[in-house]
Amino acid sequence: MQEDLTGTKKRIRADAARNEDAVLEAAKTVFAKSGVDAPVREIAKTAGVGVGTLYRRFPKRSDLVVAVFKREVDACAADAKTLAKDYPPGEALSRWLRRYCQFIVTKKGLASALHSGDPAFDALPDYFRSNFEPALENLLATAAKAGEARSDIDAFDLLRAIGNLASAGSKSADTEGMEHTYRMVDLMIDGLRHGTPG
Repeated sequence: MQEDLTGTKKRIRADAARNEDAVLEAAKTVFAKSGVDAPVREIAKTAGVGVGTLYRRFPKRSDLVVAVFKREVDACAADAKTLAKDYPPGEALSRWLRRYCQFIVTKKGLASALHSGDPAFDALPDYFRSNFEPALENLLATAAKAGEARSDIDAFDLLRAIGNLASAGSKSADTEGMEHTYRMVDLMIDGLRHGTPG
């Protein structure tokens, strides 16, 4: 009997985890399309869960926004390690900076929440920096050691520069505007190699 109870609890935990993941994925999609003030019912419907399920896990909208933001930051930062394993140092750095640019472009709704003055979001800029800065520092150091990037680049300066560029580009929703943003980021990435051997 005890085994049945344990098995039931594990199944409930697994179901709850799946529901939470579905809600966060749905919220990410809906926020990107409609902004962070999108109706909760739309998020629940997209996730395939009831509104009550959503509210049990995320009682306030700010709880959901914070969870989506952290999940996306974690995924982008984790990609730095994956790319470092799968590609040569210079290419890993370039690919991750493009990935980071994509993160900024698709998170404009979350960015507006960050700057809303709501104290629920006060810790998010530090979370952003504490995850992205070490990820980029490691990629820069490895690329510099391989002679594929300059060694005098400050990670936070580069994050801000690409963030500003991507944020400006994201205001233009047309394809041409986005392509221009990515071209400018590619030029910035090329500049990281200026002055390296060869």
